[in-house]
Amino acid sequence: MTRVLVIDDDDLLRRALCGALAEAGYEVIDAANGVAGLRLYHERGIDLVLVDIFMPEMDGLQVLRALRTEVPRPKLIAMSGGGRAGREDILKIAAALGADRTLTKPFAAHDLLEAMRDLLADT
Repeated sequence: MTRVLVIDDDDLLRRALCGALAEAGYEVIDAANGVAGLRLYHERGIDLVLVDIFMPEMDGLQVLRALRTEVPRPKLIAMSGGGRAGREDILKIAAALGADRTLTKPFAAHDLLEAMRDLLADT
């Protein structure tokens, strides 16, 4: 079973994502920030990481930098609703740092699941 790590500080969104992914047949692990997410990544053997960009303690860009050097490297999807920088700008930075896909919040569950299927099919 594919293990997915969801890292997002928004509790409501994180729970919704975890529910949708579990319903789609994925084993889901979640974390409320990048520090906890990286710890769980190293403890649990994760296939795909879904990470928010703007979070306290360690943001998603820092998480991407850390994970891009892992061997084997997990598939990475970065997501953002914007922030001080424009959505497109921050997601372009995320892609440059190693995100395999980017999603602009809000997004539909079927768009996330399609991106995940595409990425995992390449494995």
